[in-house]
Parts: sequence; C-alpha cells; structure tokens
Amino acid sequence: MIRRARSGVVLLEVIVAMTILVIAGFSAVVWTRQLSETLEHTRDVTDEVVSASRYLDVIALWTRDDLDRHLGTRRQGPWLVRVDRPVPTVYGVALEDSLGRRVLLQTWLYRTEPVHATP
Repeated sequence: MIRRARSGVVLLEVIVAMTILVIAGFSAVVWTRQLSETLEHTRDVTDEVVSASRYLDVIALWTRDDLDRHLGTRRQGPWLVRVDRPVPTVYGVALEDSLGRRVLLQTWLYRTEPVHATP
C-alpha cells in the first residue's frame, strides 16, 4: 500500500514538473518573439532617423531664399518638413514622420540678413 501511494506521489511530481517545464518553455518563446519584434522596430526606426539625417544635411545647405520658400509645414518625400523663422536670422527646421506624430530630427540654422545697397 505504501508503494502504491509513493507511485501516485511520483506521478503527481512528474505532472507538476512537466507543467513548470511547459510554462517556462512558453515564456521563453514569448520573450524571444517580443525581443525579435523589438529589434526589428529598432532597426526600422534607426533606418528612418539615418535617412532623415541625410535629408536634414541637405536642408542645412539651403540658402536663405530656399528656407524662406519653404516656411511652414510641407510634405517632402516620406517626411513632413516644418520650417519656422522666429527671428530674421534664425530658422528652425524639424523633420516629422509622415503622419506628423513625432519629430525625428530638428535643428536651428543661422542665415545672415541680406545686405541692401544704400543709394
């Protein structure tokens, strides 16, 4: 009778151990999937920011006239480009995602005022 009770306890221990093993395995699979999705998202965001940085480098070369022509918010390729001029010699430039939900990059550019010839 004791032997029979012992085998029932062993079976219960095996069932509990298998349950713990299944839960741990499932948790590892879920964690790995989440990690993979996070890495993919990070790679996508990094590519987007690098691309935006290249475009912002181009904008930084724009003349004062070019910046004046682009005042306001406009769609430029996959981004929204916002150009503001808070003072006559400073331009604020921000690149936002295509939906305008978040600013990817922003900078301030200084351009001297045009020299007017005096009569």
